[in-house]
Amino acid sequence: MHRFLLTPRWWGINVFVALAVPFCLYMGSWQLGRFEDRVDSHKEANAQQPADQVAAPLDSLLPVDQTTSGRMASTAGEYADQLLVPERRLDGESGFYVLTLLKTDSGKAVPVVRGWLPGVADPAKAPAPPTGRVEVAGALQSAENSGTKGVHSQGGLPAGQLGVIGAAALVNIVPYDLYDAWLTVQTPSDGMTPVPAQAPTNTGLDLKAFQNLGYTGEWFVFVAFVLFMWFRLYRREVETIRDAEAGLLEPAAQ
Repeated sequence: MHRFLLTPRWWGINVFVALAVPFCLYMGSWQLGRFEDRVDSHKEANAQQPADQVAAPLDSLLPVDQTTSGRMASTAGEYADQLLVPERRLDGESGFYVLTLLKTDSGKAVPVVRGWLPGVADPAKAPAPPTGRVEVAGALQSAENSGTKGVHSQGGLPAGQLGVIGAAALVNIVPYDLYDAWLTVQTPSDGMTPVPAQAPTNTGLDLKAFQNLGYTGEWFVFVAFVLFMWFRLYRREVETIRDAEAGLLEPAAQ
């Protein structure tokens, strides 16, 4: 009865199933591994808070990548221009960043977010930066992590306010060579709240991580579907042969 499995038609079906099942299992396992890697990176990113890290020289951590983003960096220089970054939320409350340009000994300036204050951005509320030479340590951030929950463009903002933190937004505002990175002080003074370091892009439990988990489920569903369709075709073939042997099928028209 099962000789039909050796026919060319069924050879094709069986070869397809034999290739499709391990392929889907491999792809599902690969997507699951991607999800687990993102979970591990999320745990590593939260294992040690930036404020507990030993600060490394700023230049040694550049350019900013997934490894150095969020690391504590240190540099020295003198504070210069101060800007406000409005519409930044912290713990569910709206407020603004106090950002001050630090002219470093290298000749370049690095934006330093000295802290967060609640309410509407107001220069009168922002504490003046320290004068003279200072040493600054803060969590290193890239321009990509400049905060996407606030204002996205410079147009329409009052003088002294900035929409997006980064060299591209600052180049036409301040007359300094700029680092393509910024620091956020984790122990601010003057009553300001520290701005938590943001995780680098494409790491942690973000949307892409759960997309990987969703793809894992899809590939395993494909395996079940392939096996179900094979069994359904097999059962129909067996029933057809039994009906033919019992004389229950009408002869094919000549």
